[in-house]
Amino acid sequence: MGNEEDAKDMTQEALIKVYKNLKGFRMDSSFSTWMYRIVMNTCKDELRKKKMKVISIDQPITTSDGQMQMDIEDKGLKPDEIVESRETQKEVHEALQAVSETNRVVVVLRDIKGFSYSEISDIIDVPVGTIKSRINRGRQELKNILMNKRKQSINEVF
Repeated sequence: MGNEEDAKDMTQEALIKVYKNLKGFRMDSSFSTWMYRIVMNTCKDELRKKKMKVISIDQPITTSDGQMQMDIEDKGLKPDEIVESRETQKEVHEALQAVSETNRVVVVLRDIKGFSYSEISDIIDVPVGTIKSRINRGRQELKNILMNKRKQSINEVF
């Protein structure tokens, strides 16, 4: 949603919709898939109202001191490994924002959220074959963006 307050508002809105529509849940898919679809649609509808570009729901949160806040942090890592991990995460999240929206959504759902192909198909109402090709194209886009960024960084050093 772009900021924490809007995300909280959309969470409340989506939970109200889930509650109001519980009788409509047909058990054709898992509850989490059904709920996730409601959340996605609620966020997309709000963004359309605001005429904003849709961004990843997994956009990292930056604290007031500019540090990247991670959802899950491995306590066993050394400080330099944590910094490197955060830098990599930031780099991937930035590159992910450059991936086309249709491909980014399925890559996030599959590779970050861990949904199966059929669950993603249910969430965004697209055939499984299309999901697989979008994931492949999205991963390739992400790879190309990251490789070009690394080449650019190397060229700047030399």
